[in-house]
Amino acid sequence: MTLESIQTAAADAGLLTMGALHEDGKTIVLFGTGPEFWAALSASPEYLDGKKHPVDRWSKRTVGELANAFDGTCRFPSDGPPYPPFIRWALESGQFFQSPVGMMVHPEVGLMISLRGALILPTEIPLPQQGTSSPCLTCEAPCATACPVDALGADTGYNVAACHAFLDTEDGSECMSRGCIARRACPHSAKSGRTDAQSALHMRSFHP
Repeated sequence: MTLESIQTAAADAGLLTMGALHEDGKTIVLFGTGPEFWAALSASPEYLDGKKHPVDRWSKRTVGELANAFDGTCRFPSDGPPYPPFIRWALESGQFFQSPVGMMVHPEVGLMISLRGALILPTEIPLPQQGTSSPCLTCEAPCATACPVDALGADTGYNVAACHAFLDTEDGSECMSRGCIARRACPHSAKSGRTDAQSALHMRSFHP
Protein backbone atom coordinates (compact mmCIF):
# COMPACT_ATOMS: atom_id res chain seq x y z
CA MET A 1 0.00 0.00 0.00
CA THR A 2 1.32 3.42 -0.95
CA LEU A 3 0.02 6.95 -0.83
CA GLU A 4 0.12 6.94 -4.63
CA SER A 5 -2.22 3.93 -4.79
CA ILE A 6 -4.62 5.68 -2.42
CA GLN A 7 -4.47 8.87 -4.49
CA THR A 8 -5.28 6.92 -7.65
CA ALA A 9 -8.25 5.13 -6.07
CA ALA A 10 -9.55 8.37 -4.60
CA ALA A 11 -9.26 10.18 -7.94
CA ASP A 12 -11.12 7.35 -9.67
CA ALA A 13 -13.92 7.83 -7.13
CA GLY A 14 -14.05 11.61 -7.67
CA LEU A 15 -12.02 12.74 -4.66
CA LEU A 16 -8.81 14.76 -4.37
CA THR A 17 -6.18 13.60 -1.88
CA MET A 18 -5.32 16.90 -0.22
CA GLY A 19 -2.92 15.95 2.54
CA ALA A 20 -1.66 13.19 4.79
CA LEU A 21 0.06 12.92 8.15
CA HIS A 22 1.21 10.46 10.78
CA GLU A 23 -0.39 10.46 14.23
CA ASP A 24 -0.13 7.93 17.06
CA GLY A 25 1.37 5.29 14.78
CA LYS A 26 -1.39 5.69 12.21
CA THR A 27 -1.67 7.44 8.84
CA ILE A 28 -4.44 9.96 8.22
CA VAL A 29 -5.26 10.78 4.60
CA LEU A 30 -7.51 13.76 3.92
CA PHE A 31 -9.89 13.83 0.96
CA GLY A 32 -11.63 16.83 -0.53
CA THR A 33 -13.35 18.00 -3.68
CA GLY A 34 -11.38 18.59 -6.85
CA PRO A 35 -11.96 18.78 -10.60
CA GLU A 36 -13.48 15.27 -10.80
CA PHE A 37 -15.85 15.63 -7.88
CA TRP A 38 -18.88 17.26 -9.51
CA ALA A 39 -19.18 14.72 -12.31
CA ALA A 40 -19.01 11.86 -9.79
CA LEU A 41 -21.50 13.43 -7.39
CA SER A 42 -24.04 14.58 -9.98
CA ALA A 43 -24.26 11.07 -11.45
CA SER A 44 -24.59 9.38 -8.06
CA PRO A 45 -27.74 7.90 -6.49
CA GLU A 46 -27.31 10.25 -3.54
CA TYR A 47 -27.65 13.29 -5.81
CA LEU A 48 -30.36 11.87 -8.04
CA ASP A 49 -32.71 10.62 -5.31
CA GLY A 50 -33.73 14.17 -4.36
CA LYS A 51 -33.21 13.58 -0.64
CA LYS A 52 -31.40 15.90 1.76
CA HIS A 53 -27.64 16.08 2.25
CA PRO A 54 -26.49 14.44 -0.99
CA VAL A 55 -22.87 15.55 -0.56
CA ASP A 56 -22.55 14.13 2.95
CA ARG A 57 -24.25 10.87 1.98
CA TRP A 58 -22.08 10.49 -1.12
CA SER A 59 -18.96 11.28 0.91
CA LYS A 60 -19.72 8.69 3.56
CA ARG A 61 -20.34 5.99 0.98
CA THR A 62 -17.32 6.86 -1.16
CA VAL A 63 -14.78 7.34 1.63
CA GLY A 64 -16.23 4.27 3.35
CA GLU A 65 -15.51 2.22 0.22
CA LEU A 66 -11.93 3.51 0.19
CA ALA A 67 -11.55 2.57 3.85
CA ASN A 68 -12.73 -0.96 3.12
CA ALA A 69 -10.38 -1.24 0.14
CA PHE A 70 -7.35 -0.19 2.17
CA ASP A 71 -8.21 -1.96 5.46
CA GLY A 72 -8.71 1.28 7.31
CA THR A 73 -11.45 3.24 9.01
CA CYS A 74 -12.88 6.63 8.16
CA ARG A 75 -13.97 9.83 9.85
CA PHE A 76 -16.08 12.73 8.63
CA PRO A 77 -16.38 16.41 9.57
CA SER A 78 -19.99 15.80 10.63
CA ASP A 79 -19.05 13.05 13.12
CA GLY A 80 -19.68 14.23 16.65
CA PRO A 81 -19.75 15.83 19.01
CA PRO A 82 -16.93 15.56 19.73
CA TYR A 83 -15.91 16.39 16.19
CA PRO A 84 -12.73 15.07 14.56
CA PRO A 85 -9.95 17.70 14.39
CA PHE A 86 -10.01 18.18 10.63
CA ILE A 87 -8.55 21.69 10.73
CA ARG A 88 -5.64 20.58 12.90
CA TRP A 89 -5.05 17.55 10.70
CA ALA A 90 -5.11 19.74 7.62
CA LEU A 91 -2.60 22.26 8.97
CA GLU A 92 -0.31 19.54 10.35
CA SER A 93 -0.26 17.81 6.96
CA GLY A 94 1.75 20.75 5.65
CA GLN A 95 -0.54 21.17 2.63
CA PHE A 96 -2.97 23.73 4.08
CA PHE A 97 -2.22 27.26 5.22
CA GLN A 98 -4.07 30.21 6.71
CA SER A 99 -5.04 32.79 4.11
CA PRO A 100 -5.33 36.57 4.54
CA VAL A 101 -9.10 36.14 4.98
CA GLY A 102 -8.67 33.61 7.78
CA MET A 103 -9.95 30.47 6.07
CA MET A 104 -7.53 27.80 4.95
CA VAL A 105 -5.95 27.82 1.51
CA HIS A 106 -4.56 24.87 -0.46
CA PRO A 107 -2.12 25.08 -3.41
CA GLU A 108 -4.30 22.85 -5.63
CA VAL A 109 -7.74 24.36 -4.99
CA GLY A 110 -7.06 27.75 -3.43
CA LEU A 111 -9.88 28.77 -1.09
CA MET A 112 -12.32 26.24 -2.58
CA ILE A 113 -11.68 23.73 0.19
CA SER A 114 -14.36 21.21 1.04
CA LEU A 115 -12.94 18.35 3.08
CA ARG A 116 -15.18 15.32 2.65
CA GLY A 117 -13.57 12.76 4.92
CA ALA A 118 -10.43 11.11 6.25
CA LEU A 119 -9.05 7.62 5.76
CA ILE A 120 -7.38 6.31 8.92
CA LEU A 121 -4.82 3.57 8.28
CA PRO A 122 -3.70 1.44 11.25
CA THR A 123 0.01 1.81 10.42
CA GLU A 124 2.36 4.48 9.16
CA ILE A 125 2.98 4.40 5.43
CA PRO A 126 5.71 6.47 3.73
CA LEU A 127 4.71 10.06 3.05
CA PRO A 128 6.55 12.65 0.95
CA GLN A 129 8.58 15.26 2.76
CA GLN A 130 6.70 18.45 3.40
CA GLY A 131 8.14 20.93 0.93
CA THR A 132 5.06 22.94 0.04
CA SER A 133 4.86 26.61 0.97
CA SER A 134 1.78 28.77 1.25
CA PRO A 135 0.55 30.02 -2.12
CA CYS A 136 -0.25 33.30 -0.39
CA LEU A 137 3.48 34.14 -0.10
CA THR A 138 3.63 35.11 -3.77
CA CYS A 139 0.10 36.45 -4.13
CA GLU A 140 -1.21 40.02 -4.03
CA ALA A 141 -4.17 38.77 -1.97
CA PRO A 142 -7.18 39.88 -4.01
CA CYS A 143 -9.28 37.81 -1.60
CA ALA A 144 -8.57 40.30 1.20
CA THR A 145 -10.62 43.08 -0.42
CA ALA A 146 -13.15 41.04 -2.39
CA CYS A 147 -15.90 40.61 0.22
CA PRO A 148 -18.45 43.43 -0.18
CA VAL A 149 -19.18 43.52 3.56
CA ASP A 150 -15.67 42.79 4.91
CA ALA A 151 -16.96 39.68 6.64
CA LEU A 152 -13.65 37.81 6.43
CA GLY A 153 -10.24 38.51 7.95
CA ALA A 154 -7.39 36.61 9.54
CA ASP A 155 -7.22 39.16 12.37
CA THR A 156 -10.92 39.96 12.73
CA GLY A 157 -12.37 36.48 12.22
CA TYR A 158 -15.54 35.61 10.37
CA ASN A 159 -18.52 37.94 10.77
CA VAL A 160 -21.25 35.36 10.20
CA ALA A 161 -24.11 37.81 10.71
CA ALA A 162 -22.79 40.28 8.12
CA CYS A 163 -22.19 37.50 5.62
CA HIS A 164 -25.64 35.96 6.00
CA ALA A 165 -27.36 39.35 5.87
CA PHE A 166 -25.61 40.13 2.58
CA LEU A 167 -26.57 36.75 1.11
CA ASP A 168 -30.23 37.65 1.69
CA THR A 169 -29.96 40.73 -0.54
CA GLU A 170 -30.16 41.03 -4.32
CA ASP A 171 -26.44 41.83 -4.45
CA GLY A 172 -25.74 38.62 -2.53
CA SER A 173 -27.39 36.48 -5.19
CA GLU A 174 -24.09 36.15 -7.06
CA CYS A 175 -22.47 34.54 -4.02
CA MET A 176 -25.42 32.19 -3.70
CA SER A 177 -25.36 31.16 -7.36
CA ARG A 178 -21.63 31.13 -8.07
CA GLY A 179 -19.96 30.83 -4.67
CA CYS A 180 -18.30 33.18 -2.21
CA ILE A 181 -16.75 36.19 -3.98
CA ALA A 182 -13.70 36.15 -1.72
CA ARG A 183 -13.08 32.45 -2.40
CA ARG A 184 -13.41 33.02 -6.14
CA ALA A 185 -10.99 35.95 -5.99
CA CYS A 186 -8.12 33.62 -5.02
CA PRO A 187 -6.08 32.90 -8.20
CA HIS A 188 -5.59 29.29 -7.12
CA SER A 189 -9.32 28.66 -6.70
CA ALA A 190 -9.69 28.40 -10.47
CA LYS A 191 -7.70 25.14 -10.36
CA SER A 192 -10.41 23.50 -8.26
CA GLY A 193 -12.60 22.96 -11.32
CA ARG A 194 -15.64 24.02 -9.32
CA THR A 195 -18.70 24.72 -11.45
CA ASP A 196 -21.37 27.28 -10.60
CA ALA A 197 -23.82 24.42 -10.01
CA GLN A 198 -21.51 22.86 -7.43
CA SER A 199 -20.94 26.20 -5.71
CA ALA A 200 -24.68 26.85 -5.62
CA LEU A 201 -25.26 23.47 -3.98
CA HIS A 202 -22.63 24.19 -1.32
CA MET A 203 -24.08 27.66 -0.72
CA ARG A 204 -27.61 26.31 -0.28
CA SER A 205 -26.28 23.94 2.35
CA PHE A 206 -24.39 26.77 4.05
CA HIS A 207 -27.27 29.31 3.87
CA PRO A 208 -30.59 27.56 3.21
